Amino acid sequence: MVEKNKEYILEVVSQGYEGEGIVKVDGFPIFVEGALKGEKIKVLVIKVKKTYAFGKLLEILEPSKDRETPICPIYKRCGGCTLQHMKYRGQLDFKKDRVKDCVSKIGKLSEDLVLDTIGAEYPYRYRNKVQLPVGLINGEIHIGFYALRSHDIIDLKDCYIQDEVADKVVALTKEWMKKYNVLPATIEGKYNPKGVLRHIMIRKGFKTGEVMIVPVTNSLELPYKKEFIEVMKNNIEGLTSIVQNINDKETNVILGMRNNTLWGRDVITDYIGDFKFNISPLSFFQVNPMQTETLYSKALEFAELTGEEVVFDAYCGTGTITLFLSQKAKKVYGVEIVPQAIEDAWKNAKENNVENVEFFVGEAETVIPELISKGVKADVVVVDPPRKGCEQSLLEAIANISPKRIVYVSCDPSTLARDLRILEDMGYSTLKVQPVDMFPQTAHVECVALIEKR
Repeated sequence: MVEKNKEYILEVVSQGYEGEGIVKVDGFPIFVEGALKGEKIKVLVIKVKKTYAFGKLLEILEPSKDRETPICPIYKRCGGCTLQHMKYRGQLDFKKDRVKDCVSKIGKLSEDLVLDTIGAEYPYRYRNKVQLPVGLINGEIHIGFYALRSHDIIDLKDCYIQDEVADKVVALTKEWMKKYNVLPATIEGKYNPKGVLRHIMIRKGFKTGEVMIVPVTNSLELPYKKEFIEVMKNNIEGLTSIVQNINDKETNVILGMRNNTLWGRDVITDYIGDFKFNISPLSFFQVNPMQTETLYSKALEFAELTGEEVVFDAYCGTGTITLFLSQKAKKVYGVEIVPQAIEDAWKNAKENNVENVEFFVGEAETVIPELISKGVKADVVVVDPPRKGCEQSLLEAIANISPKRIVYVSCDPSTLARDLRILEDMGYSTLKVQPVDMFPQTAHVECVALIEKR
């Protein structure tokens, strides 16, 4: 029986889905943050549930070959990364093992279907977008990520997973706030309606070098905005756009729906492959452009298009995958529930002179059956759903038209495995699952699965 507040010396037998080490006492699992598979550790049990417990790592008695010292000095307090204490090769193996575990246990499929994780060329400084909360703590301005499982802002100077320009914008914003006594919208962790600045968002075009700065404010007016514009113009290379976003609601949602361009253009641009995209403050755009190109290229490869196929792209967002598929398809139909995303998708198609695409607003599980009823039949279907996976009604609608191939792009191995099982039971076979590391130093992993009609 595992006892709370008792110390144990145990071997870490595996890693949990969030990267935490798992030790066992008589088969009873204890999750230990910061521990790595293969290590012998001293652990203090801090919470006991019915079927598992949580422990605190007290001492590493025998370290793993995959352990390394994190380069970030605030790594243990900040919630931005969870795997920086693991060598990058070990991170890639962990992500493959995580996908294999889901595929075999949830999908009831062979783990041999899972290929080696495709890693990043450089696993740091990859993020092209960051949005950071701003708060006043003990009289000091804090800008940074939240601590893990809390709303405590960990003040940061350097963040090793975001572009260096973001670090510079953060430092300049703090100086501007202090100089002109601009108050944040959070004081000591509590919402302050009389404050001004809620968040600061920074976006950078990876291939263009264009920079957008977005102060998110409580109020329509940004005090000392001329001074804010001047300090950024004089110090930020590549600055293209400063857009104020207004969010006057007491909510955890970061961005409001109103934008006010203070300086420069309304958008910045960037490329994925040969395709150019306009990016506004509210636009969805993958945060790791190099690995996005890898992910989409793999989806295009799995689709095996010859130029004669009709393709459905469900959950198409702003049309990024749709445009990739259009290179080798006869026609691609993109479906997305967010109207603004579809507006951007049409603009992106026009910007890139792509004519063999068509976009529809609505739930994929509703729109695709409607297209089918009108006689549109797809040879290949690509799905890129949110973390919750595909609705079963969509999978049933897809199976009813019997496409030759389904390419499933997933940001969650658990729901991917569940949906692969459903498709298997509908007469499809999963041929391979390719993990791609879009988010180094974190436990997240993207996958592309190739599924064919039996």
